[in-house]
Amino acid sequence: MGKLHRAMIQDVAMLSGLSICTVSRALRGLPNVSATSYDKVADAAAQLGYVASSAASRLAGGSTGSIAIIAPTTTAWFFAHAVETAEEVFAASGHDTMIISLRNDPAVHQRLFGDLAALAQKVDGVLLLNIELSDAEIEALDVSALAVASVGMHNVPWDNVGIDNVAAARLATEHLLGLGHWDLAILSNREKGNRSVLTATERRHGFELALAERDIMVDPDLVIDAGSSIEGGQRAMNELIENRGLPSAVFAGCDETAFGALTALHDHGLSAPRNISIIGLDEHPMSKFMGLSTVQQPVADQGALGANLLVERLQTPASGLEPANHLLATTLLTRTSTRRKR
Repeated sequence: MGKLHRAMIQDVAMLSGLSICTVSRALRGLPNVSATSYDKVADAAAQLGYVASSAASRLAGGSTGSIAIIAPTTTAWFFAHAVETAEEVFAASGHDTMIISLRNDPAVHQRLFGDLAALAQKVDGVLLLNIELSDAEIEALDVSALAVASVGMHNVPWDNVGIDNVAAARLATEHLLGLGHWDLAILSNREKGNRSVLTATERRHGFELALAERDIMVDPDLVIDAGSSIEGGQRAMNELIENRGLPSAVFAGCDETAFGALTALHDHGLSAPRNISIIGLDEHPMSKFMGLSTVQQPVADQGALGANLLVERLQTPASGLEPANHLLATTLLTRTSTRRKR
């Protein structure tokens, strides 16, 4: 007889047709959830046999009652949004939250991950948000006294939540191809090679796969390192315009890179989609106002699910459930920055 499937919060979200954030709030009796949503969540949870973790058992897996959320920086929109939703889940479960920003500083990173015993004296668990870790750091965390979960990481031995970056980038690229654009540029980041963060690498791979399916060769002159910032996107688009020739469409590896590209176009008296179509990936809060076509990833739900998984690990450390990589769905949003090639 096969193993019985244990209901997870994402199962309740799928059955109820609501977001993971809304389901998490409803299960814990938090405000700002409509009566209709409460009923949908209650019905779905009952059908699946799902029971929310209890705040009363918060110390089952530790002794401090605290959890650390660790991010490369807390000023970027993605991390700020994920931190907010994760912190709400931890608070509703009776845990205090310590927010740690590495400030994109290798020295801060080294001090923190070089002394996990000191960290374990302050918190029972850690939620990692897109942290680049070495193999040795991953192994040290895995054997430490800390419960661990993460968002946006790869090849890690604990519960992780993210999106299929390859599929998301293919979706964005296929949108451009479907509009008749065949000469495509990609403005993307280049990772350092650490195995735990491969977001840009996977998005570039998705771009390449979409072209390969149409028997289109990737033009190396149209593959430009743009980092993942507005400044990098502006610099990369300037390079395209001034030195490499303007393609008919651009896939920007993230929305902030796309914003920089749009700025560079304006500086040269050009615009999207009149002179070029541009699509991003993320659904940054400004994307809608900028008219940017993009592929939306559910940032809040990733933070909420990662936090719920960590709480469950702390409260039922002997559950026997194998850690898993949980991929949430992405959605194509078409706006005014893309149009059919003319």
